[in-house]
Amino acid sequence: MAANLRIFIGQNLARRTNVLFQNSALNETKCLAVYQQSRKNSFAAQFDLVKGEALAKYGGRHTVTLMTGDGVGPELLSHVQEIFRYAGAPIDFEVVEINASKNTPIDMEHALLAVKRNGVALKGNIETKFDDPSFKSMNLALRTSLELFASIVKCKSIPGIAVRHNDVDCVLIRENTEGEYRQLEHEIVPGVVESMKIITAEKCKKIAKFAFDYAVQHGRKKVTAIHKANIMKLGDGLFLEVCRDIAKGYPDIEFNDLIIDNASMQMVSRPSQFDVLCMPNLYGNILSNIAAGLIGGAGVTAGINIGDRYAVFESGTRNSGRSMKGKNIANPTGILFASCEMLDYLGHHEHAKLIRESVFTVISDKQIRTPDIGGTATTLDFVKAIIDDVKPKTLAWSVMFQI
Repeated sequence: MAANLRIFIGQNLARRTNVLFQNSALNETKCLAVYQQSRKNSFAAQFDLVKGEALAKYGGRHTVTLMTGDGVGPELLSHVQEIFRYAGAPIDFEVVEINASKNTPIDMEHALLAVKRNGVALKGNIETKFDDPSFKSMNLALRTSLELFASIVKCKSIPGIAVRHNDVDCVLIRENTEGEYRQLEHEIVPGVVESMKIITAEKCKKIAKFAFDYAVQHGRKKVTAIHKANIMKLGDGLFLEVCRDIAKGYPDIEFNDLIIDNASMQMVSRPSQFDVLCMPNLYGNILSNIAAGLIGGAGVTAGINIGDRYAVFESGTRNSGRSMKGKNIANPTGILFASCEMLDYLGHHEHAKLIRESVFTVISDKQIRTPDIGGTATTLDFVKAIIDDVKPKTLAWSVMFQI
């Protein structure tokens, strides 16, 4: 039933769109306007990959690489697949097992080829062994190899989760490939380590322009550059100088800048002042985790990694949740929101809306919450509640389309 419903819904959504255009007698210009409006909130509007060969799509269905990761990644991603089946989302997953134990160059090459073949991936976080100097971060290798230059974490207060601030609504955009994350460090002599931070004008310009374009396309009013230019006058000074220069081309967007330590304090004390934040790699990692903590913690935010050709979606805090593995208490909210962002990116807006609204319904209206956000529900309880909320809606679609 679920498999047939999934296929029929995908086919009939396309049929309904065609009938809408035919019955409304829209001319070509109006059709284009409707199409563009439908894509306004999708990252595909910024990187129109549909026109190229990067996205794998067959028979109206997209193929997406699913990278299992460590900790609770595999179990949460299995729940995403189950919810997608009940929601009729036209997605086929190509599962690639990659984690801290399967980390050979061949494993990495297979994962990269899968993402390049499909154009899009949904992944669990891969642990990095910080106590092993020879172990290189596979998460970082994926981002740099695929040139995923922008990381986007959206943090917005969720009704029903008891937190100190209920007015958080900010987007954190970080440069994703350089800064302290270039892994360029060596021991000069025993006890003396040199670690290099790389900042280039090219990457600064690209991420700054991305942040301002995002603000324009999503109706945001303000961009704040985060830096430490008072101390790192050349590196962070270059980043700040580029941001200020790019800001001149967007007179309708307010621009200001804050030093990272002050920004951290401001984020905790008065987060409502922030709209879009643009920052180098390390500062983005710090502030996105602070912002995630303000709205409920590691389990409720989505992470989006965008490049010119590829996109990878994951939990916003990049936490594997190793301590929760197998305990049936992990919060699926963050990875479900990430999967909804992926659906929006691929143009499946109705399915994204369906799942996203069901998550909000379960948390806010039904008050079914996992322990990390003040509840007692298990992971399976949470997933079952979402499926129970999705089922009647997909059945309503089947009636609408006379399936």
